[in-house]
Amino acid sequence: MIFYFTGTGNSLYVAKQLDAERISIPQALKQENMTFEAPAIGVVCPVYGHEMPGMVKEFLQKATFQTSYFYLILTYGRIHGGAAELAKQALAACGKKADYINVIMMVDNFLPSFDMTEQIAMNPEKKIEEHIAAIKADIEAKKCWKSPVTQEDRDWHQTYLAGQAKVPADFWKHLYRVTEDCIGCGICTKVCPAGCIHLENQKAVHTMENCQVCMACVHHCPKNAIQLNMPEKNPNARYQNENVRLTEIVAANNQHDN
Repeated sequence: MIFYFTGTGNSLYVAKQLDAERISIPQALKQENMTFEAPAIGVVCPVYGHEMPGMVKEFLQKATFQTSYFYLILTYGRIHGGAAELAKQALAACGKKADYINVIMMVDNFLPSFDMTEQIAMNPEKKIEEHIAAIKADIEAKKCWKSPVTQEDRDWHQTYLAGQAKVPADFWKHLYRVTEDCIGCGICTKVCPAGCIHLENQKAVHTMENCQVCMACVHHCPKNAIQLNMPEKNPNARYQNENVRLTEIVAANNQHDN
């Protein structure tokens, strides 16, 4: 059994390689019964600012895992910033611990910092398939291990936090804008794991309340009509994991009835 959180497909792709029984965290959070039992239970998710998304932390706080082996896999882009250590601390804060925590470098979908065309071109260098295979072997052997963290990793995270402290308090409230290119297709409303988007008069309307900043709405818009109110490395390039279908992301994230 493996739980996953995904915006553009990376973590879902990893989950598909690791376990046949996959459960979306945004959908699991809607369940009344939050007790899960299996011989091995895992969680795979991206890290934003080197930490697990807020929705994943909420799930870990609420869920009860009845298992003899619990593992955590964290996908990241350029720098993980000690993600394994930060995740271990987050687990401890909700009274849990993992037998195994590992990280895997994939495409970073944060548009202000990365050109998606360049990120995709770098995939062969990241040896993603090789790393997933090694992680799968570790899990099948029920290896107990935590990805090592260096002081340099911790320094990267502290630098990130210092930068965030200088950001205006209302900055994230105005992260996105919807342009006149919106055709009201509704895809953005279905890929948002937090239900932050709805249609009004056949145009997408985004609210930041509970937004996870996963950028699924931006990446999956077929008309590039959802854009950022900050410079992008390549405004014309968007990303979806090539091994994951849009319908799978919709099934994982859709918070609406349709």
